[in-house]
Amino acid sequence: MKIVFLDAKTIGEDIDLSGYDKLGEVVKYDFSTPQEVRERTKDADVIILNKVVIDENSIGEAEHLKLVCVTATGTNNLDKVYLEKRGIAWRNVAGYSTETVAQHTFALLFYLLEHLNYYDDYVKSEKYVGDITFTHFEKVFHELNGKNWGIVGLGTIGRRVADIAKLFGCHVTYYSTSGKNNQPGYERVDFDTLLEQSDIVSVHAPLDENTKGLMNREAFAKMKSSAIFLNLGRGPIVEEQDLADALEKGIIAAAGLDVLSVEPMSAENPLRKIKDSNRLIITPHIAWASVEARTRLMQIIQEQIREFFG
Repeated sequence: MKIVFLDAKTIGEDIDLSGYDKLGEVVKYDFSTPQEVRERTKDADVIILNKVVIDENSIGEAEHLKLVCVTATGTNNLDKVYLEKRGIAWRNVAGYSTETVAQHTFALLFYLLEHLNYYDDYVKSEKYVGDITFTHFEKVFHELNGKNWGIVGLGTIGRRVADIAKLFGCHVTYYSTSGKNNQPGYERVDFDTLLEQSDIVSVHAPLDENTKGLMNREAFAKMKSSAIFLNLGRGPIVEEQDLADALEKGIIAAAGLDVLSVEPMSAENPLRKIKDSNRLIITPHIAWASVEARTRLMQIIQEQIREFFG
């Protein structure tokens, strides 16, 4: 069996992949262009990828290909109709990053809620040296306890965030983007109610026809001016120009994002111009990427290959 990693760099060089050598011949490429994919998959039995597009153009000459493994949950880069036509199986991985995405959600929140950028700068600029009093709280902040936390998409990750938020004393409500998700223990509300009542709104939904552009000008206008918005779902769920306008005009207080509509960040992204870290923090799609999550991910895929050929 020949196993080809098409964009191994997206997994990281710190993850032990030696277990794959026991399954067959392993070839790793850091990244692959569409043209390179066609050549590199010609004699592959299994391909492992993250963002590479898999369709007739890229794997049309892969006569031995039997299994496509995606190192992620989302599979919109796969032409499933073509794969089915060819009799090629595919696998993705769900649930591997629940803990780390939930953790990152709170990292973004506390950075904004407690104005940590401001206080870190205050001390490091030595304004605290020889200050008049022992404390300085120019940027006021509030307790998380007692706040209303609205979650868009109460799936596995959203549920974990909800559970933790509840431990902090939040009242949690959620909006089901499909209209079908009923989660015991949490109050389901309509979208407008969630926006209007929440002090924190966090998105943990997939990108689909129900969520694309969901967070737009009208949505932000319904939120509290003191609200913090967090997107840990998918970038295109947010209309970024509308979010930029909402932040600049004080329609909402702050936003924390780990995903953008175009990744890496486009030079045309309107959020580039907002440099105030008390209002906006963007991390480069890292919420999923703890060492533990990436290790778990690759162990699951290794087992998927073993079971498929077992």
